[in-house]
Amino acid sequence: MPIKVPDNLPAIETLNAEAVDIIPQELAMQQDIRPLRLLLLNLMPKKKDTEIQFARLFGNTPLQVEMILMTTASYTPRNTEPGYMRRFYRQLDDVRDDYFDALIVTGAPVETLPFTDVTYWQELTEIMEWSRSHCFRRLGICWGAQALLHHFHDVPKYEMDKKLFGIFEHRLNDLSGRLMNGFTDNFPMPISRYTMNHPEDLEKAGLQILAEGDECGVGMVRDAATGDLFVLNHLEYDAATLGDEFHRDTAEGKETALPEHYFPNDDVTKTPVNFWRPFAFLLISNWINDLYQATPFDLAATLKKR
Repeated sequence: MPIKVPDNLPAIETLNAEAVDIIPQELAMQQDIRPLRLLLLNLMPKKKDTEIQFARLFGNTPLQVEMILMTTASYTPRNTEPGYMRRFYRQLDDVRDDYFDALIVTGAPVETLPFTDVTYWQELTEIMEWSRSHCFRRLGICWGAQALLHHFHDVPKYEMDKKLFGIFEHRLNDLSGRLMNGFTDNFPMPISRYTMNHPEDLEKAGLQILAEGDECGVGMVRDAATGDLFVLNHLEYDAATLGDEFHRDTAEGKETALPEHYFPNDDVTKTPVNFWRPFAFLLISNWINDLYQATPFDLAATLKKR
């Protein structure tokens, strides 16, 4: 089943080239089904790249999925033209009276800051609180996962001695369950962050650790009570994403370590291979399937009772 995205979104061209099924809004309205409505709060600097990465994954399901793009009102992105944001993105006031199957909060390049020092933190806390009564579940990615963990479960983050940067192996926890169906016992995930969460804090909060690694620590966490999922890494990344980050920082004169287990033979002139993408498709397919089985048909009526 195709994914529904905003009409004329530039990402459509890339998604069509990859044979991701896209359904026009007019045709979607004619189908006698309720699509899963996923509200993507995109906090990443490269908005268009992130749109493609998530739309690609959401489209790999037999269900009809509608992806609604969201941004903050209290911070204006510097890397995306204002006209683009006005045309394709909604803010909290635009969706305040609406209901969604899930809120997805992406990563953001602010993780070394205390949460309260982030420019849009007050607005983000309002969005997260609003989601209690207007979004059936939440999915957090990297800093977005840390923000959700901090807000809903009072889980702190800790700054590391150096940036965790590269592709790292994770092993499944015995409690992994349906979300990890089809995964191998060990699987790779791209990581690019300066902070981490300690397993004892997560366990104290009553959360399930689904995957972790010896080199990288906790990678994926779930709240069994709500079904919320917290992915501390970036399975959605393209093959070139970490390399682009490395070359950008190097060009700017920053002291940047080579991403580990990424460039073939650690040769920066060689093209990296995306060997984690099958697990990205698998995770999101499992997550959508789990969401579909749990979410009510009448979202408004159910969420109003919370």
